[in-house]
Amino acid sequence: MKLYYSKGACSLGVRITLHELDIPCEFESVNFKTKQTESGADFLKINPKGYVPTLVTNKHEILTENMVIQQYLADEFKAAELLPPIGTIQRYRVLEWLNYVSTELHKGCGPLFNSKLAKEVKDTFFIPDFKNKLSFVDQKLSENQYITQDHFTVADSYLFVILTWLPHFQFNLSEWKNLSRYFSELSKRKSVAKALQEENLTV
Repeated sequence: MKLYYSKGACSLGVRITLHELDIPCEFESVNFKTKQTESGADFLKINPKGYVPTLVTNKHEILTENMVIQQYLADEFKAAELLPPIGTIQRYRVLEWLNYVSTELHKGCGPLFNSKLAKEVKDTFFIPDFKNKLSFVDQKLSENQYITQDHFTVADSYLFVILTWLPHFQFNLSEWKNLSRYFSELSKRKSVAKALQEENLTV
């Protein structure tokens, strides 16, 4: 199995899940500007979409899209604690949050990373909306230790990564006491700490 990733990108969430599963995997970084991998391969021939995460399975299938890879890994390795079985409402609660993290939080960061977008537009429209979404998550975390319940799931793998991006936007995580507690606890989790160390990231 091989994961194509970029340092600090959302592929970090897949790396965390791989470590939760404790399965062997090769990691190869991708340069977004040149679209080359660290071994010199043309990444667009591997994934024409041109972005990470991209997973090559043990059956040599190529999977893309964070949410799909997360589900595949949990199902393939029968990790019901990371993603409950089909037919249970608990599974759909995890998928509900996995989708929210992807569509509302991850995509909501896009305009904030855009250097061509005027600061006034960000401050007036995008930042207040994004902060409202963080407040919604913060309220949820006042009820549970993790995002869906009282144990770690694939939704937490993904959410943690989004929170690592907040310093780029000069957000102070202490504004949200539950998110701050959650982030601090997760950063010490074995799978998370190992993933951060491998990508030489500090939080």
